[in-house]
Amino acid sequence: MDILNYIVQEGLVMIPVLFIIGEIVKGTELLSNKWIPLVLLVVSIGFTPLVLGAYTANNIVQAVLVAGVTVFGNELVKQSSKGDGE
Repeated sequence: MDILNYIVQEGLVMIPVLFIIGEIVKGTELLSNKWIPLVLLVVSIGFTPLVLGAYTANNIVQAVLVAGVTVFGNELVKQSSKGDGE
């Protein structure tokens, strides 16, 4: 199952945007890393519906999916780059 099939084409642009925002927040050390997914969710809910054209229930679901893919993708990259003994 490919989760990207559930995200509309116009919403995909938000994935790298959220990734960059997450890296900026992580670099500032203003918040603990455990809060970054919540920050990305709030930013996604705030801006993804604007990109998609309106604040509808479907677009808010799209925002949650976009934030989830961003966080999940980042975790996959981090976990896959770790060695077996780490």
